[in-house]
Amino acid sequence: MLLISKNNHLSQLFTSPKQLLLLLPALLILQACGSGDNGPRNGRMGPPGNNRDNRTSVETYEVEQKTIRKQVKSYGNVSAQDIVTISPQVNNRVTDIYVDLGDTVQQDQILAKIHDDTYRQQVRQNRSQLEQRKSVMLRDSIEFFRQKKLYEQDLISDAEFETAQSNYQSSKAQFQSAQSALEQSLENLNNTEVKSPVYGVVLSRNVAEGDVASSGQTMFELANLTGLETRVHLPMHEWEQVNIGQEVQLSSSNGPGYSAMGRVSRKSPRVDPTTGLGEVVISLTSRGPTIHQGALVEAAITVETREQVPVIPRGALIENVETFIEPESNSIELRRTYSVFVVEGDSVAKKRSVELGIDQGSQVEISNGLTGSEEIVITGQNNLTDGRKVKVVSPEQLEEPPSSLTSDSTLSKNRTSGSRSKRQ
Repeated sequence: MLLISKNNHLSQLFTSPKQLLLLLPALLILQACGSGDNGPRNGRMGPPGNNRDNRTSVETYEVEQKTIRKQVKSYGNVSAQDIVTISPQVNNRVTDIYVDLGDTVQQDQILAKIHDDTYRQQVRQNRSQLEQRKSVMLRDSIEFFRQKKLYEQDLISDAEFETAQSNYQSSKAQFQSAQSALEQSLENLNNTEVKSPVYGVVLSRNVAEGDVASSGQTMFELANLTGLETRVHLPMHEWEQVNIGQEVQLSSSNGPGYSAMGRVSRKSPRVDPTTGLGEVVISLTSRGPTIHQGALVEAAITVETREQVPVIPRGALIENVETFIEPESNSIELRRTYSVFVVEGDSVAKKRSVELGIDQGSQVEISNGLTGSEEIVITGQNNLTDGRKVKVVSPEQLEEPPSSLTSDSTLSKNRTSGSRSKRQ
């Protein structure tokens, strides 16, 4: 009866009991073959559907207590703290140039030479004049002291004593004048050697051999290498957070990571009314080989530091944006809330709301919602719901295709090839 009920179309074809009895063995064989897929294989029962692994594979991260810094960033060019302009102190023809653009010079190093014959002659003349004035002063001084003794003994008149005194004072003044003239001529002779007052590098050279140097003319420009700085310009809300002495990390495009360290040394007292930006000067305290004068660098000024706070990767956050319309102003306001999935008992993901603190690149501080000892989901959280069972796996396992898919595809290929061989 079961067969008839399941195959009632056969009962219509075979109406006599004799025909059914003849067909019964064949039907039994067909029923056994059709139910083979649901029966045991190799002596084992197939896996029931309710034993399937429904857990979601995720990658987790253990929340740590770290130090995080709030930074404001901007770009600027590295330059020398001081640009020294060198001008000649004497006038004459330039005979020699010893340095060129880009040369590094030491303090008191000779940069150029000015023709000095005239100044040497002046030195000789002034030295000779000084000797003459010295002789006259000695003669008049001897006469003065002799007349002074006679005057004290009332042996000479007042007029004679005053004359001797006047002659001595005059010759003494002339000697001092000659001495000053010699010192000036010696200085002029020394200034025919144009020297560097600082340790630095030559930024520009504006003279050549044979040119006539004159006072006030700029011969060289030197950058003082004892200090480098960069100037950045920040929007007002960031400029207000910057204070003198704050630490700065600088990086250039020529090298990975931070290439130099510095500190805020000066800050403009006002914001530029045209651009709305405030200037901040950063003095470099240390630098790497990729930092050169004129190089463009990114300056990250640390305006706030928090230690031992929960820090997580930003990619672990789930952002929820809600739109609110303000009826009075007819404006739209976006409110953002954040949450993460915390794995409890290594098997269940619980959704937990969090509040954000300092943001530093790909890391973010959690000011409320985490204590710093939880295990959170960082990959696969977008497919989770609160209370979902999860399976913690490694990043490599997340990238691999499921083994069931691999085995099924292999089985499918084998069946296809088998069927093809049968056709052949």
